Amino acid sequence: MTNSANVGNGAGQDKTKVIIVGAGFGGLTAAVECHRRGIHVEIYEAFPELKVLGDIISFGPNAGRIFARWSDGEIAAKLKRECIDLSQYGFRIHKYDTGEIVAQQPASQSNKDAPTLNGHRGELHEIVFNYVRDQLGVPIHLGQRVVEYFETEDDAGIILENGEKVTCDCVIGADGVRSKARELVLGYEDKPKSSGYAIWRAWFPSEKLAEDPRTAEFCVNGDTFNGWIGPDAHFLFSTLKGGKCCSWVLTHKDTYDIEESWSFPGKIEDVLEMLADWDPICSAIVEKTPSVVDWKLVYREPLPRWVSSGGRIALIGDAAHPFLPTSVQGASQAMEDGVTIASCVAKAGKGRIPRALQAYQDIRYERVGAVQKTGESTRERWHKADWKNVKQDPDSIKLPREDWILQFDAERHASEVLEELFQKA
Repeated sequence: MTNSANVGNGAGQDKTKVIIVGAGFGGLTAAVECHRRGIHVEIYEAFPELKVLGDIISFGPNAGRIFARWSDGEIAAKLKRECIDLSQYGFRIHKYDTGEIVAQQPASQSNKDAPTLNGHRGELHEIVFNYVRDQLGVPIHLGQRVVEYFETEDDAGIILENGEKVTCDCVIGADGVRSKARELVLGYEDKPKSSGYAIWRAWFPSEKLAEDPRTAEFCVNGDTFNGWIGPDAHFLFSTLKGGKCCSWVLTHKDTYDIEESWSFPGKIEDVLEMLADWDPICSAIVEKTPSVVDWKLVYREPLPRWVSSGGRIALIGDAAHPFLPTSVQGASQAMEDGVTIASCVAKAGKGRIPRALQAYQDIRYERVGAVQKTGESTRERWHKADWKNVKQDPDSIKLPREDWILQFDAERHASEVLEELFQKA
């Protein structure tokens, strides 16, 4: 069955039509930005229904300024209300065994035009998802698994599991680390590899923590953020919503075969065994955890390209460039991708899609590679900490906050460089 009419219903025949595969933050951002620029866009998502899942996710100011431009700041304000407030607490970094605070990092200064946002992934995702579907009216087709991508000289599209064929001017593959679109772009299956690390992670109500004198301090005075840095491991713990909820992640060495499973329920006893020689506060937190996810960190060599040979299918977000959590930039960079590709497609127009997608790759490729490396450098900074040096220079253990990453304006940058790129092309 072929269906080209359902992409662009009610739109003029000369209007650019875009399909986005994947309704994560990258795909939703691309949809908003296409909509803002008058491009007809629709999203196809394999999940049958929206579920509020996950734990903590972070967006830097570079993503915050993207949110802030939607509906005159309305969406950023909604997100901010659900996020951690560290204005009074900051980030306290502890030595793993003694528990002593070796560095205190103040919170980023609040900026309504470019806020820092850290909150529950599912809750924040729900706000953005509902904005795209309900307020903007962008069609989001749930329960539609894409089994194949195609492109010709004049169009591109997807084939769904039910056999339906949908055509458009270009396809944006925002379908995550196990992207199907990646196979068409590369011409072969690029399987994920183990990074050598994994994360135990959890989110749960903090009542039991508040009842324990050892952990009550994290729950009774508002939101908190603490990190314990150890040999080849680090434990990050936050309380949110005024101390009523909490989240922790423990990054550690791991050699599990991701071909079998890269995310599955973990065992609390395994976490406690690893923390046996750590500050007892860490175990006091973990032992109250009702359940934990064991998430294997996927690694990929940088892809040689993000755009198909025909120039009508492009990858964004994790489909193109998975990030280590220590970069604190995975979701933010996916959003930058979404803004940039929408800017390029709008600039090019319907007749120059291949040029638009090549410009998107040219703009993003080097920056993304440089930001990806910060995930490795931060992990090395923590996992191989020289404690004598840290005592003399506490800044050496702090989480890097670099202006070239956080103060970047993807929309403005695209507008500044697009004309030159199109002239060169």
